[in-house]
Amino acid sequence: MTDLSARIGRLRWRSRRGLLELDNFFEPFFAGDLSACDEATITALERLLDREDLELLDWLLGRSQPQDPQLGYALGLLRRV
Repeated sequence: MTDLSARIGRLRWRSRRGLLELDNFFEPFFAGDLSACDEATITALERLLDREDLELLDWLLGRSQPQDPQLGYALGLLRRV
């Protein structure tokens, strides 16, 4: 198992938040094929999953936006699925 595939596996595990609304965003994304993700994308997703659930929910629902462009990029990936 490569380092990136191990990190993707940890991301899948960390995406299980226990808040149905977040799971509705995360499950379809992390169920897909993420093998083409590069280092920058993995890092952005890791940083995104470090945030609090309610902050993530506000961002994903468009109630607010992160100031950090890397987090905005990761949110865009989740919204596209």
